[in-house]
This record gives sequence, C-alpha cells and structure tokens, in this order.
Amino acid sequence: MKGKYVPAVQDSIECARIAALAADKVKAEDIVAFDVTEPLAITDIFLLATGNNERQVLAIAEEIEKELHIQRQRDARTREGLEDAQWVLLDYGDFVIHVMHKDAREYYSLERLWSDCPKIDLQLPEAGSPSDAAENAENAAKAENRESRESGSTVDSLEDVTAPVPQER
Repeated sequence: MKGKYVPAVQDSIECARIAALAADKVKAEDIVAFDVTEPLAITDIFLLATGNNERQVLAIAEEIEKELHIQRQRDARTREGLEDAQWVLLDYGDFVIHVMHKDAREYYSLERLWSDCPKIDLQLPEAGSPSDAAENAENAAKAENRESRESGSTVDSLEDVTAPVPQER
C-alpha cells in the first residue's frame, strides 16, 4: 500500500538551489534536480549538472562544495569520482549531487531513470539576463588578467616555486 507522498524538506531544496547556482556560476550545463523522496527513502534530492571536460567537472564540484560550506556550513559526507572526473558524486545525506562529464551524462541518462519524479524549481537566472552579461564581462577580465600573469614571471602557486629547475647543457 502506498503512503502519502511527502516532498523533500525545504532545507534540502534550499541547499540544492545553492548548489545549482554555484554550478551555473562556473558554466555547468543541463542543471536539473529531482525530488526522489518517494522512490528512495535514503535521500530527498538528486541534482545533476554537466561539465564539458574533466577540468570543468572538477571546477563545478569544487564550486558547489565551497558554496555549500560557506552558505550552509554543509560538507559532503562522501566524495567519489574525483580521480577520473567523469562522474563526481557528492553525498550530503539528504541530497546527492551528480556532476557528470557530458559523455557520461549522455551515456547513463539519469534523467530517464528519474523522469517519474517531480522536478525541483532551482530558481536559476535566465540565460542572457543582465546579471549574466555582467558576470561574462567579469570573467573575461579575469581571464585576461590570468593570461597576462601567465606570460610574465610571477609565481601563482607553490608548485611554481618547488618545481625542479631544468639544467642547461
């Protein structure tokens, strides 16, 4: 006998929105969340986001973790897939985040598996909104500054200092 449907708790929904905004900030694609409370008693929400390459997958996962820690003092219980960066899973208990490489996302088609579950309104800004234009200008300026630093002789990380210096022959 089926019981009364109980939707995801508001705290989980708010955390999913924070994660979605963080993913959107670093240009994740196809961000969607499903309320999986009914079929899975172990968690409330699955959030999916896509990166175009391994580096972007890791950047998305890192930004999500950072924002959830800063805004909600929430840290993932489990982090998987960081080595291959094809499918990073961040398990927060009441919600689970899947950051997937576009090829893995297409292959596994998780949306198809959870299509019967209600989608959660993530309240993401519309593409092309004024805030997007300002953010794009800011990102372009950051990229330009980074390129000018890389062409100079500045030290950007500890690795730059500790890397062995090649000997001339």
